[in-house]
Amino acid sequence: MVSDVWAAADAYEEYVGRWSRRVAERFVAWLAVPAGRVWLDVGCGTGALSDAVREADGTVVGLDPSRGFVAGGRAVVVGDARALPFPAARFDAVVSGLALNFVPDPARAAAEMARVTAPGGMVAAYVWDYADGMAMMRLFWDVARELDPDAPDEGDRFPICRPDALADLWRATGLTGGLAVEPVEIRTDFADFDDYWRPFLGGQGAAPAYLASLPAPARTAVRDGLRARLPDGEIYLTARAWAVRGRRGGGHAPATPVRSDERADR
Repeated sequence: MVSDVWAAADAYEEYVGRWSRRVAERFVAWLAVPAGRVWLDVGCGTGALSDAVREADGTVVGLDPSRGFVAGGRAVVVGDARALPFPAARFDAVVSGLALNFVPDPARAAAEMARVTAPGGMVAAYVWDYADGMAMMRLFWDVARELDPDAPDEGDRFPICRPDALADLWRATGLTGGLAVEPVEIRTDFADFDDYWRPFLGGQGAAPAYLASLPAPARTAVRDGLRARLPDGEIYLTARAWAVRGRRGGGHAPATPVRSDERADR
């Protein structure tokens, strides 16, 4: 099994971070958290979701397990989603973008997200629809599976990336207040085939890591298979994420301002 690689922020940004930014803006607007609240961004990566929170006049603390991403983005805490290094009821809103499916125990992460949320606060996340809605990756895995039936297709690996699974997880965590699951769809346009293909060579993420693990002839075969499926010139694809939101039970108790010691890497 090829391990996913999450270490180089610039390569990740070219691969999928640029598309995450578009989803993050719509996601934050959908949550409609009042301005001036204190947020936690779990699995913040290169900072797409944190940036969207700041644009909405929120104060945000980012957390990510990868020091490479922390250095390249705007994260401020290195930590594990399964054991958040914060006291209970610390934040008004706790969110996660494109990360929950990569946590070995999503249920434990969701429970931790709820624990550090103030009563009545928002807990929300979004993940790519790898099975049906993320066309740039779906095309890659379809070709890879034709050449290698054992290729680690993200659509199979991450059953949580479906609306029913997300809703069930939030219910099991007790986040039933205002529970909702919605699709967030964007366009992913590429100038030409090279613009589409080049990000897969950066080694960041599941598909690029798998590609990097292949011998050169196999990599060429994947490239040729994709080239045959895509048009000449500009390429217009779509991407869909599933977003889930719910509130922690109890009345609202605004979180306290972010302390200076929560702004430094740990």
